[in-house]
Amino acid sequence: MAMTGTAAQGALETRFGTIRGILFDIDDTLVDLEYAMTTALREVSEHLLPGLDQHGWERFGRIFTHETTHYYDRYLAGELTFNDQRLLRGRAALGHFGVELADGEETHQWLADYSRLQPGYVRAFEDVVPLLDLLDDAGVPYGAVSNNVHDYQRAKLDGAGLARITRLVGTDTVGVAKPEPAIYLEGVRLLQIAPAETLFVGDNRLLDAEGSTAAGLVGVWLNRTGETLQDFGGHEVSSLRQLLA
Repeated sequence: MAMTGTAAQGALETRFGTIRGILFDIDDTLVDLEYAMTTALREVSEHLLPGLDQHGWERFGRIFTHETTHYYDRYLAGELTFNDQRLLRGRAALGHFGVELADGEETHQWLADYSRLQPGYVRAFEDVVPLLDLLDDAGVPYGAVSNNVHDYQRAKLDGAGLARITRLVGTDTVGVAKPEPAIYLEGVRLLQIAPAETLFVGDNRLLDAEGSTAAGLVGVWLNRTGETLQDFGGHEVSSLRQLLA
């Protein structure tokens, strides 16, 4: 059971009520992973797709980042390794343009180059640091809960200049992934406050907003892209700046 907020902890008046702690998703919430992925993808694939126009590259990136996430789900389920899902997503994107990534050295080099380049393009969104500064000033604890393993995400946060986010829960921390309640509640335990006093913010409506709400937290969908959903009745913001009252 999480401890309730102590006198040493501050509180923020948000548009969702009084909040004593905040948990964040990481990818495409705190850091612009889509930019990092698509930029690295283009760099390692240009020799395979010479002459592809900008529209084509946008389509290529869309397939990899949005239309092949079922491979990542299989990784979370233990059916694929992390590199397996990455390769299958790359092959699907290349295959859309009639290119087959050959087994052996070509595959190894493509994966190695992508794995080397992608972390260098990871950057924090511009609304992240100002919010963390405010939370630090107010004495409000915060952390991150991710559907990837702890050490991989630790390196990602550090590389993006977010080393101050010291409370971090990965899928290997408690052995489950979102939307299992235990992974959100482990983040709450690290903050040492009650779930109902904890805001959970993420870009995935199902895993972040609805999953955390079902676990007893105050879930918020960070809809950076302006996606329209008729049936969503939960909390929604388009920027971290909109979290505060």
